[in-house]
Amino acid sequence: MSNSSTRLYFIDAMRAWAILMMLQGHFIDGLLDTAFRDSSNAVFNVWKYFRGITAPVFFTVSGFIFTYLLVRGKNLGFKNPRVKKGIKRGLELLFIGYLLRTNLLGLFSGQLYDSFFMVDVLHCIGLSLLGIIGIYLLTYQKKKHVFTISLASIAIVLFLFEPMYKQWGFSFLPNAFANYLTKANGSVFTIIPWFGYAAIGASLSLVFTRFKEIRFFYPIAITTAASLGFSLIYFSSDVFLAFSKFTGIQLFADIFFNNYLFIRLGDVFIVFAVFMLLRGLMKNSTVLKIGQSTLSIYVVHFIILYGSFTGLGLYRFLHHSLNSYIAIPGALLFMFFSTYFALRYEQHKEEIKLHITTVVKFVFSSVETLAIAAYEMAKPRFIRFLRRFGLVKN
Repeated sequence: MSNSSTRLYFIDAMRAWAILMMLQGHFIDGLLDTAFRDSSNAVFNVWKYFRGITAPVFFTVSGFIFTYLLVRGKNLGFKNPRVKKGIKRGLELLFIGYLLRTNLLGLFSGQLYDSFFMVDVLHCIGLSLLGIIGIYLLTYQKKKHVFTISLASIAIVLFLFEPMYKQWGFSFLPNAFANYLTKANGSVFTIIPWFGYAAIGASLSLVFTRFKEIRFFYPIAITTAASLGFSLIYFSSDVFLAFSKFTGIQLFADIFFNNYLFIRLGDVFIVFAVFMLLRGLMKNSTVLKIGQSTLSIYVVHFIILYGSFTGLGLYRFLHHSLNSYIAIPGALLFMFFSTYFALRYEQHKEEIKLHITTVVKFVFSSVETLAIAAYEMAKPRFIRFLRRFGLVKN
């Protein structure tokens, strides 16, 4: 089966849309002056609502794509090459997440700032991929639906009990670990509940894998996704309130008062429905390249905006200082240049990696040569020193 016949182009387009939304969202949120954050302004409210959709869509699509590739082959368990690749990818995302939060000036002065331990999107997605692999390895020997149900059940449990565990401070853990579970120390995202969206995406991919060849699949999928989406957005809060009144369980009332997880899940289903409906228009080569280069785009935007390694980013110099007439075109330019540089990197990635490897090898070789020369120069003096104290024979 060819790659072109099995690839879901609308998923790549969704991922491209999500990363571009993330770029402009980070730019506007970080640099727009607080005086222009007017909650009575309809345009600002629409932007704010759509910005809130970005992360759930990104997590869901990441889980979808990874699991869709994970279950495509015939090999199961540890024999599945995607397991090894997935573990490597998950650890790579964790490493890059910490690398982007490294301040080299502080590191050279012997300091590791608290911001290094804050958890962000890459950390959570990396850990989510490892979590999906773990669930896969525990369930692959059972019936196929067990994997799907397990993923969906974990997501629902994480969403349902969020009002309870979000109050836990996890102070008994070192900050490096607690930051994956609580925002108390400044983390932007935490693995709970955000793993839930990745798990939902993984379960959706299994549904696609099993049923996408049946007749009228897309009309059914679009209708189902749209129905679920609108139901979650407009009726889920009332349902939880009714559950609370009927059962007297406070947890349901707490969900009602802050029902963002299920409402955002509804938004995700609506986005899925829209992109599936327009799937015939989703084969633009540039859009697909953007969707396939999200990691590079994320890294480039993080360096430009937040000043990874040096701390000298736009955020430092323009934090909450731009008016809307500058911030909006600035966001568009920021999206363009971040994407352009990332795609250029992808185009020459192998060549760049070869140059980096060559430089690293040269540095290590030079250090080794210098170390050997220093050793040879110091050796006679060191031996004479030892002889003076009778520690070695003449």
